[in-house]
Amino acid sequence: MRTAYSVETVRAAERELMARLPEGALMQRAAAGLAAACADLLGRVYGSRVVLLVGSGDNGGDALYAGARLARRGAGVAAVLLAPERTHEGGLVALRRAGGTVVRDGGAEELVLRADLVVDGIVGIGGKGGLRPEAAALVAVVERSRAAVVAVDLPSGVEADTGEVRGAAVRADLTVTFGTHKPGLLIDPAREYAASVRLVDIGLELPEEAELEALQDVDVARLLPVPSAESDKYRRGVVGIVAGSARYPGAAVLAVAGALRGGAGAVRYVGPAKDEVLARFPETLVSDGGPRKAGRVQAWVAGPGVGDDADAVAEVLAADVPVLVDADGLRLADREAVRGRTAPTLMTPHAGEAAALLGVRREEVEAGRLVAVRELAAAYRATVLLKGSTTLVAAGGGSAVRVNATGTPWLATAGSGDVLSGLAGSLLAAGLSGRDAGSVAAYLHGLAGRFAAEGAPTVAHAVADELPAAWRGVFPPAHPTR
Repeated sequence: MRTAYSVETVRAAERELMARLPEGALMQRAAAGLAAACADLLGRVYGSRVVLLVGSGDNGGDALYAGARLARRGAGVAAVLLAPERTHEGGLVALRRAGGTVVRDGGAEELVLRADLVVDGIVGIGGKGGLRPEAAALVAVVERSRAAVVAVDLPSGVEADTGEVRGAAVRADLTVTFGTHKPGLLIDPAREYAASVRLVDIGLELPEEAELEALQDVDVARLLPVPSAESDKYRRGVVGIVAGSARYPGAAVLAVAGALRGGAGAVRYVGPAKDEVLARFPETLVSDGGPRKAGRVQAWVAGPGVGDDADAVAEVLAADVPVLVDADGLRLADREAVRGRTAPTLMTPHAGEAAALLGVRREEVEAGRLVAVRELAAAYRATVLLKGSTTLVAAGGGSAVRVNATGTPWLATAGSGDVLSGLAGSLLAAGLSGRDAGSVAAYLHGLAGRFAAEGAPTVAHAVADELPAAWRGVFPPAHPTR
C-alpha cells in the first residue's frame, strides 16, 4: 500500500531525524537521490545543460546540492536564483566549488530555452496560494522549452496537502519526492502536474496512520471475498439492485452486470427493467414488488437510472443493511434519512453530483477533491466515493482517505458508473465495509477499464465483461484464485 502524509507530519518527522543526524546529512541524502534521478533521466550527464530554478527554502538547497553532484560529473549547471538574499548558503557554495554558475539578473530565459534539463526547486511542500509573478513568468518560459523537467519534492505551484493548483504551476516530467508521498502527488489536479513520481527513502519514521493511502494488488487480493468449500449462494451474500426506468433501462442492466461479477452469490433486481435484465442475465432474481417485498438481501444498491422513484429509494434507505446510493438516488435521498442510518451507507457521486449535495459549483469540487470528499463524508455521516480522474474514498472518523491508482480516461463513458455501483454493492453484500468495498471496486473497475480500452474508446458493458480478468489479475500468478 502506498501512503501519503501531510506537510505537518513530514516536518515533524524531519525534525526528529535531523536531531539525530550530523548537520546537513538529511539534505545530502535528498540531494543524492535527486541527482541520481536527474542522471537517469538525462541518460548522458557529461556535456548536458542543466538549469536549476532555486527558491529560498530547503527545496532550493536540495536542487543546489544535486546540481553540484551533476556538475562534478561534467554537466554544465547554472542556477537561477529567485531570492538571492535568501538562497541556501551551503548549497550555493557547493555548486560554485563544483564549477556551476549563478544567474541573478537577466539571462534566465535563454538558459532555460537551451537547457536539456530543468530542475524545479522554486517552492517546497509548504508553499500555498500560488506562485509569485516572477516565478510564474519563469514557469511560462519552462513550458516553452524542450527541456525535461524534474520537480523537487513536488511541482512548484501545487499544494502538497490538498492537490489544489491555484494559478501557474510547473508541469514536471518526473517528480522526486523525499521520505513519503504527499497527498497532492496522488490527487488531481496536482497529480497531472507531477507526472511520474520517484520516492527517495531518506530514513523518516512516520506514524502508522497516514492522511492518504492507495491500495495495490496485494491489498486488493487480501480484501476480495473468496468462497470456501462450505459456501452457497446465500452465504456468499445477496445484493439487491433498485435501478432503471422506462427511460433508462440500460442503467439497470449495467448495474446488474457489475453486481454479478462482484463476489456476492446472488443478485435480486427490483424495478421496471426486469425484462431487459432477464434477457441479458437470466440468473438474476427479479421481483414485481418494491424493495420490501424482494426478499432477503445483505446490501442494496439504489439509484442508477431510477428517474423520480423517490419511494423506492426511501424504502432502501430504511433497510437495516448496507446501502449504496448512486446517480438519481443521490438526488432523491433525504439527507436526514441518510444521516440517521445505523447500517453502513456508501455514496458514489461524480463531481457534479457532489457539488449539488454540497451546494457549491462543480469547479470547486474538481479543484479541491480532497476537501470535497471529506466534507461530504462528514455532512452525511457516510462513506463517500467521489468519482473522477482520481477516485477518492472517505469514511470519516479519522481514517485515511483512499485514492485509486488504476483507471483510464476512457472510463468517462455512459454507464460506467452504473457498473461500478453494482460491483461495489456486491462487495458490500459479501461482507466488505463501505470503505473497503468502495476502494476495491474502484480498483477493479479501473483495471477492467484499462483492459477494455487498450488505448481506444470503450463502452460500459465491455468494462463489466473485463471484471473477471481484473479480479484474477490482482492475485499472484501461482495463486490466481487464492
